[in-house]
Amino acid sequence: MKGLFGKIGTYLVLAFFAFLSIYPVMRIITISLRPGDQLLSTSLAFIPEGASLDNYRELLFETGFLQWMGNSFFVSLVVTITGVALASTAGYALSRYRFRGKKSILSGLLITQMFPATMLLLPMYVMLINLQLLNTFLGIIVIYTATALPFCVWQMKGYYDTIPVALEEAAQIDGCSPWQAFYQVIFPLAAPALVITALFSFMTAWNEYVVANVVLQDSEMFTLPLGLKLFQSTLTTQWGLYAAGSLLVSIPVVALFLMLSRYLISGLTLGAVKG
Repeated sequence: MKGLFGKIGTYLVLAFFAFLSIYPVMRIITISLRPGDQLLSTSLAFIPEGASLDNYRELLFETGFLQWMGNSFFVSLVVTITGVALASTAGYALSRYRFRGKKSILSGLLITQMFPATMLLLPMYVMLINLQLLNTFLGIIVIYTATALPFCVWQMKGYYDTIPVALEEAAQIDGCSPWQAFYQVIFPLAAPALVITALFSFMTAWNEYVVANVVLQDSEMFTLPLGLKLFQSTLTTQWGLYAAGSLLVSIPVVALFLMLSRYLISGLTLGAVKG
C-alpha cells in the first residue's frame, strides 16, 4: 500500500510539472489561431472563437520569415559542423596526449565560460571591424563557434577519458594508423557526446539574439530572432504573427532532438574491452 501511494504521488508531481511546461505552449497555439480582433482576449479556451490560420498565412507569404529561417539554417548548420569537427579533434588531443601547456589550455577554456556573451560584445565588435567581417555571415559564424567551442571541447575531452586506451592500442596492433584508430574505433564510440555537441552548437546559433543584433545590420541577412523582433514596435506588437512564428521556429529544434534522441544513450562503451 505504501508503494502504491508513493507511485501515485510521483505521478501527480510529474503531471503537475508537465502541465507547467505544456501550458505556455498551449497559450501560444491559442494566440496564433485567434482572429485579429481577439488578440487581447483573456479567454482560456484552447480553440478560440473564429479560429483561423490567417496568422500563419501572413507570416509565411507576406513577411520575410522564410528568408530569416534560411539564414538561420545556414548559420546554425555551419556552426554545428565546425563545432563538432573542432571539438572532437581538440578534445581527443587534450584527452590522449601530454604536452606543455595542456593544463593552461584547459583552464583557459574553462575561464572563458565564466564571462557572459554580452561582456564580450565590445571586443568582438572591434575584432570584426578590423577583420572586415562586420555584417557578414562569416563574422557571426566565427563568434558563435568561438563561444560554443570551450564547452564542447571540455565535454568531448571528458567523454574520451571514459573510453579505454586499450581499444586504440588493439586497433594499432591490428595495423591501423593513429588516425585510423581514432576515426574507425574511437569516433563511433563517442557518438553520444558528438550528438550533445551538435545539439548544443545548433541551439546556440539558432536561438541567439544579442550578438546577432550587433553583428548583422542588413535586414536581408537577419536570422529568425532578429526577424521576429520586427513584429514588435514602440506602440504595438503583432502578437498573432509573433506566436505563429514562435511555434514554427521551435519545430526544427524539436525535430532535430527527436531525430538524434536515440543516440542520447550513455554507456555505449561499457564492456567494450570484455572478452
